Amino acid sequence: METVKETIGVLEELEEQSNGNTGAVRQPIRPADASASTRQPNPHDRQGTPLTVQPHPAARLVPPPPPTAGSAPAVKRAPSADAPGAASGLLQLGIQANVYNNCLFSVLMIDANFQIIYSNMRAQNFFSGYFKLGQNAFFDLFGKYFTFEGVRGIRAAVLKGESGYCWRGKAEIKSRNHPKVFTRVYIYPANITAQGRPSVWTVLFDDVTEESRSLLRSVFVSLLEASKLKDNDTGKHITRVNYYAEALAKKLFNRTGYPEVDAEFIDNIGFLAAMHDVGKIGTPDDVLNKQGPLSDWEWNVMKEHTKNGAFILSTYPNPMAKEIAQSHHEKWNGKGYPFGIDGKNIPLAARIVSIADVYDALRMKRCYKPSYTHEVTMEKMMESKGSQFDPELLDIFAEMAGEFNKIYEANKDMDAL
Repeated sequence: METVKETIGVLEELEEQSNGNTGAVRQPIRPADASASTRQPNPHDRQGTPLTVQPHPAARLVPPPPPTAGSAPAVKRAPSADAPGAASGLLQLGIQANVYNNCLFSVLMIDANFQIIYSNMRAQNFFSGYFKLGQNAFFDLFGKYFTFEGVRGIRAAVLKGESGYCWRGKAEIKSRNHPKVFTRVYIYPANITAQGRPSVWTVLFDDVTEESRSLLRSVFVSLLEASKLKDNDTGKHITRVNYYAEALAKKLFNRTGYPEVDAEFIDNIGFLAAMHDVGKIGTPDDVLNKQGPLSDWEWNVMKEHTKNGAFILSTYPNPMAKEIAQSHHEKWNGKGYPFGIDGKNIPLAARIVSIADVYDALRMKRCYKPSYTHEVTMEKMMESKGSQFDPELLDIFAEMAGEFNKIYEANKDMDAL
């Protein structure tokens, strides 16, 4: 995949060729400042310690680079966003920036060189956990969150005046310490110069994360509820499995050997772990709810729920959903099902959910087994270290076993009280 700098470079070459201007000097893309601010507690953090990153100063207005031959006129320097003269400085450019001070949206302003020259307080707060707004060019920070066509469209709107110097699209922004946010982005002129073109553009971000996530997840929750109607002996099992899986994933955060575990991974497994048995919606009732042990052919039918679940969840945009449904019954030694894969060939999310699922299944009373105590459950699981379960994960699980017990006790089924 091309880097942001490579993408910008390709576009600049295309623009120069189309304009017949191969000698214009372009401003370099400067690397973004990686510092971030302290993260506020995430509503999805149900167990464990919140993830934090280092604080950074508030974003500031910065001067654009000097004008170059053939480039758009540079914008007059405005004072920093938190200085008393910020609004009056932009007024000299014919821009009423103070209207955005208490705006519901995150708002930036950029000049024709794509330099960020203004950010309202909401934008500073919204992006604080992802990057520092001040002293950066727009594409240094946001370029990687747009598609190639998105970057091209923004540049065409600002530099060539396409679509009336306006652009709209979307961006998905994430960092290691924060789950992904979904935004609609609108770019439009903030002023019109005597030459009849803008010199400053407003960039408005509309956070639609909750709407997008709720709409997507509500569909799959409905499938989950339908599967529960067929297997009504599970009680709060899926709720507890979500909590266990999220708690164990948090223990892996910033631990050596688990680079894929970030805030987005933790947020997703805290929802998707519950979907592990959704494939049972396709299992015949007489097999699913049989009192007593299953025959060989019945057991083969039961094992198909992993493939069914993978098929059902294949439309979920995050592959973790399919991985969990398909592989949570695989074993470390390769003797699981449906495909007998082994070791770290089993996706990490499925290995985590396997531990969570088995722990809760042992603690629960089912029609074919009694409920085991926490101590007995731990003994049985440790006996399967390196055979059924990932040995390293199981050791981490053992370190936090008390937290699993607390989750179970706090979310017991009514018949276990």
